[in-house]
Amino acid sequence: MAWRKLPLFQAHGIFRLHSGEISTFMINCEALTYKSLEAIAQELYVLLPGFGSVEGVPRGGLRLAKAMKRYVTEGPLLIVDDVYTTGRSLEEHRAGREAIGAVIFARKSIDLPWVRAFMEMRGKR
Repeated sequence: MAWRKLPLFQAHGIFRLHSGEISTFMINCEALTYKSLEAIAQELYVLLPGFGSVEGVPRGGLRLAKAMKRYVTEGPLLIVDDVYTTGRSLEEHRAGREAIGAVIFARKSIDLPWVRAFMEMRGKR
């Protein structure tokens, strides 16, 4: 199969999100290059407190976790994901462990006090 360029943002459709919710707007972080993920990781490093290890929520957070590994020092576990909709995937991955969290995009305000977003959408998304 030939590689094709994926759009990061897609509108004008009906999309079923990982959360099960329906949206007319899709964020596809697979479209981000590794160089873009490295730049996002660098900015998250500045935004977050220190962390001693990093895990990505499968599947969306795995590439970001790889980019964040270079910033591991000491502190709690960092759990990362690509897009925050409900926070359920992050909470399930956390499984009650002490952790901090980060996402690339938040579709709405984050209601988990342990999670930060690189970018947060405002409005009715």
